[in-house]
Order: sequence, then C-alpha cells, then structure tokens
Amino acid sequence: MKVNLTEKEKRTALKCLEEGKPLPEKYRFLLFEDKKEVELVWNGKNPEVTNIVLPFQTIEIVDEPREEQSTDTKNSDAQSQLGFFDERGRQIAGWTNKLIWGDNKLILSSLTNGSMREEIEKAGGLKLIYIDPPFDVGADFSFDIEVGEESLTKEPNVLESIAYRDTWGKGADSFIAMIYERLSLMKNLLAENGSIYVHCDWRVNSYIRLVMDEIFGKDNFIAEFTRKTRTSTHDNKNNVSIDNDSIFLYSKNNGNIFYGKEKKI
Repeated sequence: MKVNLTEKEKRTALKCLEEGKPLPEKYRFLLFEDKKEVELVWNGKNPEVTNIVLPFQTIEIVDEPREEQSTDTKNSDAQSQLGFFDERGRQIAGWTNKLIWGDNKLILSSLTNGSMREEIEKAGGLKLIYIDPPFDVGADFSFDIEVGEESLTKEPNVLESIAYRDTWGKGADSFIAMIYERLSLMKNLLAENGSIYVHCDWRVNSYIRLVMDEIFGKDNFIAEFTRKTRTSTHDNKNNVSIDNDSIFLYSKNNGNIFYGKEKKI
C-alpha cells in the first residue's frame, strides 16, 4: 500500500512516535485505505463479540391443549409435515415458542454458536427481532402493583441493580458498548430477509440510530416510527413535554423484510 504523506506529515508522525504520543486523528484517514467517511467511536470500542456457549436448562413446559374447533385442514397438514406440531396444534418439536431466562448477551451468544443455531436455520432463520433496551431512566427499578385493594411496591433485585451499574454506571460509553455487541449478535442470527425493530426514547435514540447504521448499514434503514407515550400534552410555560418514543426498523439485506411472506419494499 502506497502512503502519500507530505514531508511535514512524515516528520510529525515520527516525532509523535519518538515521544510516545498518539498520532493526530487525521492520520487514521491518511494511513488506511479501508477508512470510513463517518464512524461512531467510543472509549473501548471493540468489534469482537462474545462467543460463549451455555446449555439451556428446561425449567417449565406450558402446553395447554387448544379449544376444540374446526381447523383448516391444509394448514393442519402443513404443520404436521413440518414436524413441529401435532394435529391439534400442540408443539412437539422445534425451537419456536421458547421463553429463555438469563443475560441476553450470553443467550444470544449461545444461540449463535450453539447447537440450536442449526435448528433455527433449518426452520428458515429468525425473521423478526423486536427489542426494548434500557432508556437510562435511572437506577430506580421499583414499581407499584395493585393486588385487590392493596398496593405493593416491587423493589429492584440484585440483577437489575448490577445491570444498571454495568450499563449506565460508566456513562454513554458503557451503554453504546453494551448495545453494539448485542445488536451485532442479533444481526448474525437474522435471516437474510429478516428485520429488526428497536424501541428507544429521547435519551438514547441518537446513539442507537448511529449504532444501527454502523452494524446494519444506513442503506438498510427502512423507517422510524413514532410512538406517543401520553394521551394528553404536559407542556407548561417552563417546559416542553417529550411525549414520544422512537422505533427504528432495519432490514438485514437491502430492504428485504419479512411480513408473513417475503416482500421487497
């Protein structure tokens, strides 16, 4: 690779190296051909993701029989042929309809690198992912629950407190690093015609949009949906109320997304 540096730029680079100082930022673009014109950078950025594989332990199976009703014979036959459901619609095999409890990073890594990956791909891959990551609302995870005429307060557990500390205790850098790794794993799991929806609010939507552009590519951005969080305005003379959340929709592959059947939009 030919490096086109002026004599002054060469002297500056040598002086920085001799004195143990970092090179000026512009040298990233002068020295490397695979440069990005726009790039999201944060403290501790690392493109590597977790590749650990943990076993999934079955804790409970809920498989209540459906109410007896007339069913479409063709659909019933198709389900039976797939081997995932019996004639009544009960699931008898496959990876669908599973609720997995645990750290989502470790779960995503195990799905990506473990034996279940083959099952997922045989069934056509993950067509749709929806996530609702933390919004940096503060460390108070408590909320009130109405039980009859009484009101009980659910206090934050240890896992929630640790998750908050690890995600937001080090500022925006720690949040971006957290969401970047998880979104990278999700992209790897998505089918080629799959899509992902990411729900966020004003606290992190600018970060997430840039992270999504970098991981999925800005050309795979499909739409931003606005979700109104209140039915009435809370404006006053001192403040303008923020009543909307954002939901970003990206495809994995150039606008191919799944809506019941493959569709190009």
